[in-house]
Amino acid sequence: MGGVFIVNGVSGSSLHCINFGAATDPPYNTGNEGWVYNDNVNDPKIKKWLGEVVGKEGEDLSRHDKWLCMMYPRLKLLQKLLAEDGAIFISIDDNEQANLKLICDEIFGARSFITDLIWRSADSSNNDSKQFSNDYNHTLVYSKVPGGWLPLRFARQERNNQHYKNPDNDPRGPWFQSNLQSPNYRANLKFDIIAPNGTVIHAPKNGWRWSYEKMQGWIKDGTIIFSDDQTRIIKKTFLKDQAGIVPSNIWWDVDDTGHNRNAKYELLKIFTELHSSEVFKTPKPTKFIEKILQMFNSESLVVLDSFSGSGTTAHAVLNMNKADGGNRKFILVEMMDYADSITAERVKRVIQGYGEGKKAVEGTGGSFSYYELGEPLLISDCLNEAVSVEKIREYIWFMETKSPYVPASRNNPYYLGQHNHTGYYFYYEPQKVTVLDYGFLATIAEKNDGTIIYADRCSIGEDKLSQMGIVFKKIPRDISKL
Repeated sequence: MGGVFIVNGVSGSSLHCINFGAATDPPYNTGNEGWVYNDNVNDPKIKKWLGEVVGKEGEDLSRHDKWLCMMYPRLKLLQKLLAEDGAIFISIDDNEQANLKLICDEIFGARSFITDLIWRSADSSNNDSKQFSNDYNHTLVYSKVPGGWLPLRFARQERNNQHYKNPDNDPRGPWFQSNLQSPNYRANLKFDIIAPNGTVIHAPKNGWRWSYEKMQGWIKDGTIIFSDDQTRIIKKTFLKDQAGIVPSNIWWDVDDTGHNRNAKYELLKIFTELHSSEVFKTPKPTKFIEKILQMFNSESLVVLDSFSGSGTTAHAVLNMNKADGGNRKFILVEMMDYADSITAERVKRVIQGYGEGKKAVEGTGGSFSYYELGEPLLISDCLNEAVSVEKIREYIWFMETKSPYVPASRNNPYYLGQHNHTGYYFYYEPQKVTVLDYGFLATIAEKNDGTIIYADRCSIGEDKLSQMGIVFKKIPRDISKL
C-alpha cells in the first residue's frame, strides 16, 4: 500500500498538490480548550494561523467569526484539491451547521450540495439535559461539480429483504407488491384493465404509473397478476432485480454506524495506557467512516482528512482494505502536538496489531510515511530564502513532473534531470541575480527534445527561445534586494 502518509502541520498549509475523493471532520466550535482537539480559536496556534491567513482583523472577531475564518481558506483549498468525481463530507454539530452551510454553498456552489446527512452520534439520550438531548450530528456532503459524484448503493442486508415473499411459488423468487399509481396526474395513463373474468378495473385517480403496452406485457409474463376476486391488479417487484440500497440521509442505527461512546472504547482498546479522560471526547467510530467509504469505488480512492484527530479515517481505510483487498489510500493532516503520539501511533498499532491474549486484534497490514511540515517555500509569492536550495530543487521537480526527485549525476550544477524527454534546469544563486543568456546555454551539454530553465532574468527573445525548444520560467523572488 504505497503513497499513504500523515502530515504534522497546519492543515491549510500542507495540502497542496493532492487530488482526493472524500472527507473532513473539522473541530466543532464548542469553545473547548482541553488537551485533545483544542477547537477554541484563542489557542496560540490558531491565532498565529489566523494572523497569517486572515490578518489582524481576525483578532477581534467573535468566536463564530473566527471559527469561520479558520474554515474558509481551508475549504477553498479543499475545493481545489477535490477530484472531479469526488465528494467531501464535513461533519459538524448544531453550533455551526447553518454558518458552515452558507460558506460551503459559496465555495462549492449551492448546486453541488448533495445532502445533510444526519448521524445518530449518541447511543442513548441524555436525561440530564435541560431542554433537548443532543443525539445527532450533521455531515454536509458536496461534490466538486453538480452531479459529479454518484454514491454506490449499499449492499442489501437480511433486514432489507424481510418484506419480500413468494406466496405463489413464482420461479423468479421472492417479490413484494409495488405501487401502481402514478405520483402525478397523467391523463394519458388513465385507461381500464379487463380482468380474465371480464371485470373492468378502472385506473386510479392519477392514472397508472406505466403505459398500457408495458402493463399488458407484464400481465402476459405474470409480473402483473390479478387478485383472487379479480377486482384489482398486483405488480410484482422481484428481489433478484434489486441491485442494492440507495443511501438514506438519516443514519440512525448505531449498530450499523457506531456512536461516540463506541469510538472512545475503540481508542481505549488501542491505547490501554490512557485513561478515558485522556482521549477525545467525541471521536468518530470507524463504522461511521467505513459506511461513508462504502459509497465510493475502492480501486483508486484517496481519502483526505485535513482534521485527522485520533486517526479514525486511516483506521477505517485499513480495515476495509484488509476486508476486501482494496487499494484505498489515506492522507491525514493534523496540526496539534498529538499528531505523532496519537494520530500516527494509532495507525501504526492498527497496521501491526494491538492488544494481548483474548483481546488481541490482528494487524491490518499496510504502511505509511510520517512528515512534519517545514518552512514554507513561498512567502507572499516570493521564494523563501531560508529554505535550502536542495529543497527548492525537489519542489520544482515535483511541480513540473509529479514524480519524486532523484539528484542527477551531472557536471552542470543547475541540471535537475530529464522527464519525458524534457530537461529541467534551476539556474539559481542565493546571493546574485541569474540571467538566462547565450553564455548559460553554452554550458548545457545534456541532449533533450525540450528544455525548461528557471532563472531570475532572460536576455534572449521569446521567438529565439521557441526556435531552440526552450521555455524560460522566472524564479519568484525579489531580486531588487540582491
